[in-house]
Amino acid sequence: MRAFLSRAAGCDADDLAQEAFVRAWQRAGEYRGQGSYAAWIMGIGWRLFLDQRRTARRREGLAAGEEAATSTDPRPASDAAIDAGRLLGALSPQERAALTLCFGHGWSHGEAAEIMGVPLGTLKSLVLRGRAKAQKLIGEGADA
Repeated sequence: MRAFLSRAAGCDADDLAQEAFVRAWQRAGEYRGQGSYAAWIMGIGWRLFLDQRRTARRREGLAAGEEAATSTDPRPASDAAIDAGRLLGALSPQERAALTLCFGHGWSHGEAAEIMGVPLGTLKSLVLRGRAKAQKLIGEGADA
């Protein structure tokens, strides 16, 4: 949970993971046995992240579709060492979460869709778009 949230939320991952486990404990009676318990808890963490992001956007007065600024690492990318943080930072939060869940943590597409609360087709689209963007960025880094 913490590793996944660190990719999505950065420095707030510890607080979000802790809150997710507290909420899971408080709402244990709501778990109906559909899907895995781990995916249910990860879904709580994902929704907490989304809530935190919405609140931060309201506070900062950002426009509704505007994406948060990506990391600006002054180091040039090379084909020997692509900065994964910068690469993932260039993706939307949903694409980043989909790729992290499926490739970084080994969840199936169905489990990742359940965690993120999206239809399976949407999750697959997010994975494909995220992969395509990441491959394009890697290709651009190798050309530099």
